Amino acid sequence: MQSLIEQFHQAMTTTDVTTGSAICKLVVSALLGGAIGFERKQKGQIAGSRTFALISMGAALAMLVSNAIPQLFTHLPNGGDPARIAAQVISGIGFLGAGAIIQTKASVRGLTTAAGIWVSAGLGLAVGIGLYVVAFIAMILILITLVVINNIENLFHLDWNSDIINVRLPMIVESVDEYRKLFEKHKVKLHEWYIDLDYRTPSTNIHFVIQKRERTDVLRLFADMQKINPTDSITLQNEM
Repeated sequence: MQSLIEQFHQAMTTTDVTTGSAICKLVVSALLGGAIGFERKQKGQIAGSRTFALISMGAALAMLVSNAIPQLFTHLPNGGDPARIAAQVISGIGFLGAGAIIQTKASVRGLTTAAGIWVSAGLGLAVGIGLYVVAFIAMILILITLVVINNIENLFHLDWNSDIINVRLPMIVESVDEYRKLFEKHKVKLHEWYIDLDYRTPSTNIHFVIQKRERTDVLRLFADMQKINPTDSITLQNEM
């Protein structure tokens, strides 16, 4: 038993790239990345534990290969540069992170997940080079950033988004008092509004500049807005 522990310790601390050390580092990197991905999956993101574990493990593998080159090819004039492959991982992982960003007319999602993908690759590189303590501390700080800060933002009501609700009505409407009361009921802040009247059609376009919480039930809000006046359409877009 003691012999196995000593072998494991040696595999984890050696700077040489061996089969045993490579396996240990790949496993550790997969566990660290998987922990970050688990938190993202709980938030309903597509990229979960498997994705983050693969990213972290792949970065660790790239770091191991980068370290192994000077050991395997000692006859090279300069001996090889272990930082070259690692640098390509940092720049290349940005393309994968960009794929996690979803932009629609109503919102932009996936920015935090994209940042998590990028930093997960950094975890893998740290483990691949043998900086285990740094990697574990980084993982803890990442989870604190994702979980604790999110709760703090909710506590101090910092999770407000600025949006514009566009309402098209098949009639002339010159008062928005009923809509203002409805926004107050749904705890939506109304900053200002603009009205376009077309007496020939007749029709009315109302643009409400609002602030709503991330957990605001937009579908219920829209359903209640349709009850105020006959409505052709209601759309939501980010305030740009």
